[in-house]
Amino acid sequence: MKHFISATLLLACSFLAAQDAGLDEAYAAIESSVIEWRRDFHQHPELSNREFRTAEKIAAHLTALGIEVQTGVAHTGVVGLLKGAQPGKVVALRADMDALPVAERNDLPFKSTVTSEFLGEEVGVMHACGHDTHVAILMGVAEVLSKHKDKIKGSVKFIFQPAEEGPPPGEEGGALLMVKEGVLKNPDVDAIFGLHINSQTPVGVIRYKPGGAMAAAQRFVIHVKGKQTHGSQPWSGVDPILISAKIVDGLQTIISRETELTKEAAVISVGKIKSGVRFNIIPESAEMIGTIRTLDYGMKDRINRRMMEMVPQIAKAYGGEASIEITENTDITFNDPALVDRMLPTLRAVAGNENVQSQKAVTGAEDFSYFVREVPGFFIFLGGMTPGTTASYPHHTPDFKIDDSGLLLGVKALTEMSLEYLNQS
Repeated sequence: MKHFISATLLLACSFLAAQDAGLDEAYAAIESSVIEWRRDFHQHPELSNREFRTAEKIAAHLTALGIEVQTGVAHTGVVGLLKGAQPGKVVALRADMDALPVAERNDLPFKSTVTSEFLGEEVGVMHACGHDTHVAILMGVAEVLSKHKDKIKGSVKFIFQPAEEGPPPGEEGGALLMVKEGVLKNPDVDAIFGLHINSQTPVGVIRYKPGGAMAAAQRFVIHVKGKQTHGSQPWSGVDPILISAKIVDGLQTIISRETELTKEAAVISVGKIKSGVRFNIIPESAEMIGTIRTLDYGMKDRINRRMMEMVPQIAKAYGGEASIEITENTDITFNDPALVDRMLPTLRAVAGNENVQSQKAVTGAEDFSYFVREVPGFFIFLGGMTPGTTASYPHHTPDFKIDDSGLLLGVKALTEMSLEYLNQS
């Protein structure tokens, strides 16, 4: 096996070495622009489905490169199509564009002071998850590839996606709407790559996981109906709070006793219970809201089915009634194992063997999942933590920071994976 891996890596290195030396020059030339774009987007963040300035800047850049541009996709999304010198397959590259309703709290010279309205309130707006870096990286990839399209056998589709953090209530958006509007068609995409910067992974490191890399996130709401009575006479009513407690306990047995956790992790969490108005009244009803996180399609289906079976049965056993509704926020971000195996030698050649590291699954969610539900995909995690730093602020926090020196590796990774996939297909 070691000999096989070494041979594969040598082939990848040989392929990369055979690329025109102009690619190295292009990488060196583009880095300062990528950093400048990233800082501009960071200073001018926009919330989901409101990425107007961001989209305008992206579209202008792609147009200037001679790339076919489509705007207004899924509200504010931008899609570019670069056709190579020779026919072949189509690879898509995706970057998400939106920021979060978080007020930035750091001393960066390009920190955000933007405010906007979110759910009826005035809020600070910040790129607290690194989407500004994703956009800048993909703009850099587009420039490099557009200047070397003679090396491309096939086409590259650049997908700049709005609303990864979720569209505003009452609106559609994100990857799901882009797929619905046909972003993976005309021409049909054969494979898709994406990345996510990570503030707690050192600069220069790329991490990955085959199969379920990020969890499906589902929301569930359970309504419990009992019979109201005086708190001193519980026997004359049906207690929905007791039933709710039994349901919570029962749901956990689905994980602890029915789910093959050695295969993949899974989580059922109840985050909210609402019931009653007074200490001495057993109420008539209760409501529970929670989340399900799964990393395997079969496990996801089984857990959903068992929850639908168990909830009404438990309520009935205690004399009440209960219904459950499960809705999907995102699906499983599933890295196609064959595609992962094929791309690893390229990543190792780009980043160094020791800097391409496997990791365990993340129970956070990503709507890149909707793209890989349609076509094979590979989603990687890119280091953004300053080398030598032992602690950093997590994503979605006011103090979140990314080291700009990590961006160029993202440009190289997406560029080289695209070329390898298209030219070796």
